[in-house]
Amino acid sequence: MRKEAVRYLRCPHCSGTMTMDGGTLRCGSGHDFDVAKQGYVNLLRGAVKFSADTAGMVAARADFLAGGHYAPIAESLAALARGTAPEPVDGDPGCVVDIGGGTGYYHARVMAELAGSEGILLDISKFAARRAARAHPRISAVVADAWDRLPFGDGAASVVLNVFAPRNPAELRRILRPGGVLLVVTPRPDHLRELVDSLGLLRVDEQKDERLADRFAAHFTEVARERARGTMALDHKALPQLVGMGPNAWHQDGGLLEERIARLPEPCDVTLSVTLTAYRPLA
Repeated sequence: MRKEAVRYLRCPHCSGTMTMDGGTLRCGSGHDFDVAKQGYVNLLRGAVKFSADTAGMVAARADFLAGGHYAPIAESLAALARGTAPEPVDGDPGCVVDIGGGTGYYHARVMAELAGSEGILLDISKFAARRAARAHPRISAVVADAWDRLPFGDGAASVVLNVFAPRNPAELRRILRPGGVLLVVTPRPDHLRELVDSLGLLRVDEQKDERLADRFAAHFTEVARERARGTMALDHKALPQLVGMGPNAWHQDGGLLEERIARLPEPCDVTLSVTLTAYRPLA
């Protein structure tokens, strides 16, 4: 946790500003939060509604992403951030916030493009936060619930990232400064299409882009939309990592998955297909 990032955070209990005292974050009302030895801080303020990614899921994600299979997404996101990030305000380039950022893979690539910015990654999983705290020298990791009030001041972020993650439009609008940009990455209906039936994966809603636009219309205006599409050649080591790193992991039987993968060719050609959308906050 970097001292430079603390100014953007707010106490999850009273919304007061916080300072860093050694290895502890404190607010004026007396609430304090110790920074874990792995470098992240836990700002959850109560019970959460959804299950956090397990250590196994996070490890699978880290291994899969290290293979470079989703590098086209990271590169497209970084380019979009570079082209849409706002100019500094009074010399402050602002904070790059990643909501549900997992291990920090995408966040780190964006931070490499936005020199001088502070990065704060939020994830509900402490296992993800541990890895994210080491993802980039200017990324600070926070355990927090994306569906709750986000632990940021109004207008704290110049750029908000949301990659395959939960999103609360009203809160994202609140934390984004005027002229800032929200970058959202969502899977398209043909994403991983070769594996949906053969491995029993969850299907992407055919109307996902339209539903997203409807949810955001009250708070944002769309300013850019791009598609990243390609073919990944996945071996039988990468396939269980892909299945095990996200929501599909909750719906799989390990033995049955292994049998299904064994019946697939190696390598297996799999479609990568996502939408990247840039939004500006409404006045």
